[in-house]
Amino acid sequence: MSSNSGGGFKETVSTVIYAVIIALGIRTFAYEPFNIPSGSMIPTLLVGDYLFVSKLSFGYSRYSLPWSLPLITDRIFFSEPERGDVVVFRLPTNTKVDYIKRLVGLPGDTIQVIQGVLQINGKAVVREKTDDYLSTDSLGNVRRTTRYLETLPGGRTHYILESMGDYGSADNTDVYTVPAGHYFAMGDNRDNSQDSRYLDVVGFIPRENLIGRANFLFFSIDGVGWNGFEFWKWPGKIRFGRLLNGIE
Repeated sequence: MSSNSGGGFKETVSTVIYAVIIALGIRTFAYEPFNIPSGSMIPTLLVGDYLFVSKLSFGYSRYSLPWSLPLITDRIFFSEPERGDVVVFRLPTNTKVDYIKRLVGLPGDTIQVIQGVLQINGKAVVREKTDDYLSTDSLGNVRRTTRYLETLPGGRTHYILESMGDYGSADNTDVYTVPAGHYFAMGDNRDNSQDSRYLDVVGFIPRENLIGRANFLFFSIDGVGWNGFEFWKWPGKIRFGRLLNGIE
């Protein structure tokens, strides 16, 4: 009886080890889950969204590996990101931190913002006002903003928010020239996003810092005032309409 018990224990341990290896393999080479802690990508992504990022999209770098092991130099199996992709990347100024933004500038592009309007290679990106939008940040503060539909070169469209007029320094920038092997990314919540416009905080994103493309939401919960122990409130907090939504 003790022998059978020992065999059962070993089998259980083996099963757990195999499961961990498989899960680690999927997380490393296929899809990694991330959550959204801030409002910089509203209205596309909300605080409390949980999403899967495809690590197959751009190939692999050392930041694809657990603990950023330096086993890969630059990238392998690399595929070029497309303008408009929502990407997760390691912050160039602190590679222990993950950021998620929309990629708007490719290597060699010139980028500028003039009175809130994005300029790519000297041409203004078309944006059309759609409606007023109430956004809620991670602290529960509600802000009235203006929502625009922005159309990037190539025809991809997405919504952005403007909340503080077009007179701030981030709405009127110098011209940025994206270096070779780097990218320029911005948050969709344009007046509430630390992104590539701030060179000392984010700046240009090296190719090797890309983690993957944000694909779809697998869960979403209103995190304002959220207490996971109050399980009876879960149904009212879950955003059922966002579950399994794709990310554009």
